[in-house]
Amino acid sequence: MADTVERAEPGQRRVGVAVIGLGGAVASTAVAGVEALRLGTTATDGLPLAGRDDLVPYDCLVFGGWDLSPDDLAKAAQVHQVLEQEQLEAVAPRLQRIRPWPAVADPEYCRNITGANVMPVAGLRARAERVREDLRVFRAEEDLDTVVVVNLASTERWPDPASPALASAAAFERALDEDDESVGPAMVYAYAAVREGMPYVNFTPSLSVDVPALVELAGREGVPIAGKDGKTGQTMIKTVLAPALRSRALRVEGWYSTNILGNRDGRALDDPDSLSSKIGTKGSVLDVMLGYPVEDHIVRIDYYRPRGDAKEAWDNVDLVGFLGRRMQLKIDFLCRDSILAAPLVLELVRVMAEAHRRGEGGVQEQLGYFFKAPMTADGTEPEHALHEQERRLLSWLDAGTARR
Repeated sequence: MADTVERAEPGQRRVGVAVIGLGGAVASTAVAGVEALRLGTTATDGLPLAGRDDLVPYDCLVFGGWDLSPDDLAKAAQVHQVLEQEQLEAVAPRLQRIRPWPAVADPEYCRNITGANVMPVAGLRARAERVREDLRVFRAEEDLDTVVVVNLASTERWPDPASPALASAAAFERALDEDDESVGPAMVYAYAAVREGMPYVNFTPSLSVDVPALVELAGREGVPIAGKDGKTGQTMIKTVLAPALRSRALRVEGWYSTNILGNRDGRALDDPDSLSSKIGTKGSVLDVMLGYPVEDHIVRIDYYRPRGDAKEAWDNVDLVGFLGRRMQLKIDFLCRDSILAAPLVLELVRVMAEAHRRGEGGVQEQLGYFFKAPMTADGTEPEHALHEQERRLLSWLDAGTARR
């Protein structure tokens, strides 16, 4: 495993970032962004915690991970076409050194994404042990203080969340030995990370560390976990607007949201079972924030290949105000999917490394700011309003700084 960043200054921590889906658009953009920051060819726009010098510096992050494609990250970035050509050329020598490790694959969980770079072992237990070995080798060869595992893989279909195999840590261990079909690839990675004592982030809608078995295991092992589904574009806007509309007593009669995108994530979501996982996390937040059910809340995601990573998110909101008068609000967000997501991934790595340094294991509720469907330790409904999530995150960070 080749070095991917310059050696940190003496005394600085080196934090590994082991990415599931390393060859995807978000991951390759994140790695390229760190290299551009190191070269001084880009500013810190889009990085909400860039001013926090109490977190590990960006240039102390070292990247590795798994992907079904064996292409190095320079080739992957060229395919995804997120970066401008001159940006890619500047960082390509570094990205060419990074090749994904063979990945866990199960076409029953993600039908539309395939590749030849598949882990050559059969059985859930053997795959989990291979992932653990990959993590140990990565940490040793790169001389890392800690490793944060981040799931950026394509969206999987959900198994039955009520499956007995997912109910307890002991049941999950048996499920691995018995190759229980309730255990998907995302859970294999999550289990391996927790068993290795490495913080785990689920940036996808897939069911992974947020099942009772792995929440229990993470709490017992004192490992920080967080998720799920990164809150990047349309849902971020929704969690800003909905609290404002509630504050002004403007009743939402209907909210229609549609997305078109043509990247690998969009192709994965072209499968109805994977799509249902995504719709669940995007559609669940509105009623909670408003305090009442919106009967006509519609969320659509369509794969449209010509757009690539240039996603369009369009919202129509029907409102009722004073004297029953109806109004409309229309938002057209022409965004870059990976440009919004990659900086959040980098910040999540930094805050998870901080939680690990503080010895704070289990569900990290203060990180709800980053997610569409934030985890809570007791399973209660999380806070969704962005301004309140930001306040909780910054309070947690400031409390740690005060104790230093």
